[in-house]
Amino acid sequence: MLTGNEIREKFLQYFERHGHTRVRSSPLLPANDPTLLFTNAGMNQFKDVFLGIEKREYGRACSSQKCLRAGGKHNDLDEVGKTARHQTFFEMLGNFSFGDYFKEDAIKFAWDFLVNELKMDSRRLWFTVFEGDDQVGPDEDAERFWAQVGAPRERILRFSGKDNFWQMGETGPCGPCSEIHYYLGDDPQDPTKNRVDLVNGPGDTTMEIWNLVFMQYNRIEIEPGKYKLEPLPKPSVDTGLGLERTAVIMQGVKSNYETDLLKPIIDFAAELAVGK
Repeated sequence: MLTGNEIREKFLQYFERHGHTRVRSSPLLPANDPTLLFTNAGMNQFKDVFLGIEKREYGRACSSQKCLRAGGKHNDLDEVGKTARHQTFFEMLGNFSFGDYFKEDAIKFAWDFLVNELKMDSRRLWFTVFEGDDQVGPDEDAERFWAQVGAPRERILRFSGKDNFWQMGETGPCGPCSEIHYYLGDDPQDPTKNRVDLVNGPGDTTMEIWNLVFMQYNRIEIEPGKYKLEPLPKPSVDTGLGLERTAVIMQGVKSNYETDLLKPIIDFAAELAVGK
């Protein structure tokens, strides 16, 4: 069993071996960004890099970002207590490319890390891609790359922008995304049977663990309530792998709150409540 700390370090070391610079978590209160109340994703500190405004000495980065989603566009507050996988405060593991690699390598890295490094059961993995809309076409490239690394075609599903087009706020860097979901059910011999409706569906049997965002656009407001997409200077990659959700899988439990990252805090609070 891997501890939460071991999972975090394993992720960061994996991407360091693949040319990424380890970057420290940024503060929960974003600096000089009036569009955000709290840091809600690992890409926040790289926003100006994606936009081409800021230059860094590296083209690849990885981090374990402390995030708070309790307001704004990404608000998990209303989900806490209703599901086994939502928190307002959590850690997001991420790898980033600033015009270096794009969809194909991002997908190769994700598959390799989950299946070969963490030894996850690939039969339990499901993959989603953007189905397209009136502005951006369907992500056929991501579908093809998932199939090339080993994902069965029947477990690569298309979803609308609600689930598979990511943006940090109403404006800013954005793009189609590809999510990885993990089936936690009790049928390891045939985890694909009748599971398709559980992807992005109700309950906690199948949960999203990793989101690969293909940063291609800057969403700008051209008049109140009306927006348009402009291509970014360089197509880039922004991913987010939930540390607590990954720990659920690696530790064989059913809830984020049963992992070694959170259970000791709950146990300590319980002891205080009963006066021990």
